[in-house]
Amino acid sequence: MKLSLGPLLYYWQREVVFDFYEAMSHTPVDIVYLGEAVCSRRHELRLSDWLDVAQMLNEAGKEVVLSTQVLLESGAEVGTMHKITGNSDYSVEANDMGAVQCLHGKVPFVAGPHLNIYNLPTLQWMAGLGATRWVMPLEMKRSDLAVMLQDMPAGLQTEVFAYGRMPLAFSARCFTARHRNLPKDDCRFSCLEHPDGLMLKTREHEEFLVLNGTQTQSARVYNLVDALEDMQSLGVDVVRMSPQSRDMTEVVAVFDAARRRTLTPQDALTRMTPFMPDRGCNGYWHGQPGLDQVPPEPAVAA
Repeated sequence: MKLSLGPLLYYWQREVVFDFYEAMSHTPVDIVYLGEAVCSRRHELRLSDWLDVAQMLNEAGKEVVLSTQVLLESGAEVGTMHKITGNSDYSVEANDMGAVQCLHGKVPFVAGPHLNIYNLPTLQWMAGLGATRWVMPLEMKRSDLAVMLQDMPAGLQTEVFAYGRMPLAFSARCFTARHRNLPKDDCRFSCLEHPDGLMLKTREHEEFLVLNGTQTQSARVYNLVDALEDMQSLGVDVVRMSPQSRDMTEVVAVFDAARRRTLTPQDALTRMTPFMPDRGCNGYWHGQPGLDQVPPEPAVAA
């Protein structure tokens, strides 16, 4: 089983981004997804900068995949998507059907989690278009994944989002700018002030969602580190972690120990606690409400 680092979902200063990926180049991560998947107004890094980061990671022995933006709203965004899908150096994660159309019949690609592949016929169709790996939708439960894995198209790999705040929805509106009473086209790059998103609470002061520009995320942190052994037994090929501004090296180290089984599921879960920016959850994996935290099953003595 391989470890992957998903695309950076937040807006960080240019130097911070380069320093982050330099640190990641020295971790046991096998696959790194790069690029702006949320908002094209985030201009700290251009496509050429992402390609520089890709080269550095590639030289460090990492598999690099370029991610396309999820929600395209302008000709410029479509143009960037064409540049990414037309590159000849790196694989591409298609996050909308426009990107799939550009890649179909030309090069193999990764079918991203936002393509909403929930059943076997859709998965088989996507494989026929050229997908060599697919990322399970976040809301899919373990039992549904197990059914799909029984009749997987030959050669198709499965990746599961296993750590980070869950990207739940995308909108044409920028919620972070709206919080400051600013229009989207004059957002003053408000996201820079929130390196892990802006927490939204209910009137009862309960943490509800995280606002990340045009993206809405879960307030709680999805964490399946205690389910890696189960995923290996199912046949999952890759588990994905989503970048966060602090302690990402430590998060990767715990996931690496868990996949090598030098930590028990319960120990891995306990070890993760100080590195998480908020409370954990894993409800979707168990077929329960997403914000639930289902404890790992106790180990059975031999």
